[in-house]
Formats: sequence, C-alpha cells, structure tokens
Amino acid sequence: MSACLRFTRRVWQSFITTKGHDAQCFPNLIVHRAVPGQVNASLKIEDYNLNRVGVIHGGLILSMTDTLGSLAVASKGYWMTGVSTDIGTSFVRPAGRPGDVLHVKAVLTTLGKSLAYTRVDFTDSAGELVAYGYHTKYVGRSSTHQVSNTYSPMNVTF
Repeated sequence: MSACLRFTRRVWQSFITTKGHDAQCFPNLIVHRAVPGQVNASLKIEDYNLNRVGVIHGGLILSMTDTLGSLAVASKGYWMTGVSTDIGTSFVRPAGRPGDVLHVKAVLTTLGKSLAYTRVDFTDSAGELVAYGYHTKYVGRSSTHQVSNTYSPMNVTF
C-alpha cells in the first residue's frame, strides 16, 4: 500500500471515529486508491441512503462531495483538510437502489496557498455518470499542521 493511500485512509478513519455526520451517513465508504490529488472510493447503497422515491438521496451526494473533496485534499498530505467555502452538485440521472455500488472519483483540480478546488464524479456500476459536484475549501494553515505530509507524484514521502 502506498504512503499516500495509507495516509488518506487514516484521515478518513479520523472522520469516522469522531462519530459525526460522515459516520452516520456513509460509514461503509471504502477508499480504494489515493494518489496525490486523486481519490477513488465506493459506497454500497443501504436503505438509509435513499429518498422517499427509493433512489439515492441528493443530500447523500452533496455530503459525499464535501467529504471526498476533503479526502482529495488529504491525498496531498493535509491532515487538516480546511473548511468549505462553496459546494454544489448536479444530478445527471437517478441512481442507487439498496445493494448497488456507487463509485466516486475525487480530483483536486487546484491547490493554492489559501484555497483548494475539487471535482467529484459519481458513477454507477455500469460506469455511467449519475452526478458530479464541485467543492471549494479554505485550506489556509492546513499545510502547517503537525501531522501533514508531502507526497511526490510517485507517492514517495520526502
């Protein structure tokens, strides 16, 4: 396992162990891959992830845009992933019944000294785009946190 993936999973576990929103909404999220600036994950859809029509609730997609955008920032070695300043989601088609798997790709498109920009794509098991989101975060002092790391494009700590 790469150092980047190990670190990103540690950040995800810290979200879960605080027993907050993420732990309540999608505790079964699996981070499969992390390279600097990109995270791939999946979520097996449960009954509690649905809206009253029986498909994935839009709030779940927006929450995952927030969390996976944060993990994309974490993949660059940031333990503290900043705070949201802007977030949005577009729903392309209905998706997700209980037992289905939602696939997520989060990309850190830009990381500056104070702001980070991410895009998060959601696809079904057939690879069809079902939703996408954007997330802007204030990262200001996040890089100076004592647990933060730096990764090269080859996933090597230096």
